[in-house]
Amino acid sequence: MGLFSWIRPGNDHELAATQYAGRESATERAARIRREKHRSGSAAKAARQGEKWDVKDRQQDRKGPWYQAAR
Repeated sequence: MGLFSWIRPGNDHELAATQYAGRESATERAARIRREKHRSGSAAKAARQGEKWDVKDRQQDRKGPWYQAAR
């Protein structure tokens, strides 16, 4: 392959069949990563954040209706 061989238009299929044969394509890689991340703990993270907010809200309720947290 020459220095500027990638510039030639219409060479994509030829390169895919020869030089990149057997390799994972960028589209396949993106789809695989998306599938792996689908259940990567996002729900657990959201649950932890919700629990944290709930605990803070309960603590504030116990202090009384006029309590304002310091900023």
